[in-house]
Amino acid sequence: MTTDLILAIDVGTGSARAALVDAGSGAILEIAASEYDQIVPAFGWAEQRPADWWTGTVTAIRTVLSRHADVKTRIAAVAACGQMHGTVLVDSRGRLTRDTAPLWNDKRTVGLVAEFERSNPPSSYLAESGNPPTPAWPGFKLAWLRDNDPEAYQAAATALMPKDYINLRLTGEIAMDEGDASCSFLMNPQTGRWSSAMIERLDLDAAKLPPIRSPLDILGHVTAEAARETGLPEGIPVLVGGADYPVAVLGSGVVSPGTASDVMGTSSIITLITPQPLLDPEICNVRTVEGHWGPFTLLETGGDAMRWARRAFHEKSLSYGDIVAKAAEAPAGADGLFFLPFLAGERLGAHRNARAQFFGIGAKHGLAHLHRATLEGVAFAVNRHIRVMEASTGQKLERVVASGGGARTELWLKIKASAYNVPILVPRETECGIVGCAAMAATALGGFAKVEDAIAHFVRYEQEILPDPAWAETYARMQPVFDKLYRHSQALYDDLDRLEQK
Repeated sequence: MTTDLILAIDVGTGSARAALVDAGSGAILEIAASEYDQIVPAFGWAEQRPADWWTGTVTAIRTVLSRHADVKTRIAAVAACGQMHGTVLVDSRGRLTRDTAPLWNDKRTVGLVAEFERSNPPSSYLAESGNPPTPAWPGFKLAWLRDNDPEAYQAAATALMPKDYINLRLTGEIAMDEGDASCSFLMNPQTGRWSSAMIERLDLDAAKLPPIRSPLDILGHVTAEAARETGLPEGIPVLVGGADYPVAVLGSGVVSPGTASDVMGTSSIITLITPQPLLDPEICNVRTVEGHWGPFTLLETGGDAMRWARRAFHEKSLSYGDIVAKAAEAPAGADGLFFLPFLAGERLGAHRNARAQFFGIGAKHGLAHLHRATLEGVAFAVNRHIRVMEASTGQKLERVVASGGGARTELWLKIKASAYNVPILVPRETECGIVGCAAMAATALGGFAKVEDAIAHFVRYEQEILPDPAWAETYARMQPVFDKLYRHSQALYDDLDRLEQK
């Protein structure tokens, strides 16, 4: 019997997806998705039902299995990745004690985070948590659940992340991978274990935290019950798997120090691969699948800047392609026009209430300049993040791999390559999370000595965008001015807030 396929599962925010991947080449043969909704019980809250994740996963698995008669017997292993931070409570028998889980984008813990920041200087917790505090982290979600749903909290034996719940339903076993644990605010980055200091500081129950394991470990095997529900053969090995973000970074080919990932979606997430985490109040850190660290910064307004410009300047009457074409009419640097892209504030730091602005507008500037400055402003803001990380590590960025919707906009890629002054590569296969899952499974099964070898074999790039020397020179002169604008504008954000309160 030939077992030459991997079943990869991606438990996303909008849908659960299942894919059949060739274990030798990494090629995706079939993929199916099953959608579900977010629940918004109050402004700033976001929940989902873990039961919906399981139903969606079962549907997606059965769909891909139905497309080939002999495919079941060819599956060698199952590997899942999933959305991060969604905090699931289960009892000692694996049953949900709360039918919904607060998600990564849920802001209900903002008061707890603010209280924590007032009482704890960064120097007192960064080395223990590996991260600055944010409402996303499960540590704060658990504290909120303790205070606001004590019955569910007390009944819970374990807190899990979304893909961990799917793995529990598949195998009956419980674990959390190092990637999800590293972004909980509860894992010590040096030991890779739960931090008793952070658990005590947040007044949580350490017994509710699951074992931390490598994402490449075999967690268990498909149970008879899971086999009946999914249509999978009983006994197939299931990996611990990983958080979707570091697994997608892996699947884009970003696996070694000196490389970076730029996820160009609604936001813009830049991740630099380093041997150790960067303990800085402006930087978050995630443990990568191959065992490095991924310091990352998130610019809340990445692709959303173009969406805003389309609405604000054109009332959505133009396409994004039209806007990019208009921006291309202006020269690099937009004749000295700057845009600070903080339309939704900032994720970290003392100025989460940051605002966007144009600076330097003169009579010569027109619509093309405004659009070009919008694209360049995102590049300058991300480049500022890159240089903070480079300064912390002493490590120079050598290349960037772009993914997400913005990676399809060639002008923006060229602007970013020139602002960063490094080449930008675009993967041929855009389903980077699925590729990352397949690489983990193929390595766990012995097909490759290490996961980096699997990635080298699986990942190909369809495009390399080189910096334009003239643009790079222009942007190098503009970056210090952008940085000054960034710093000096911070003094006005609280004033703007007070104006709006009148």
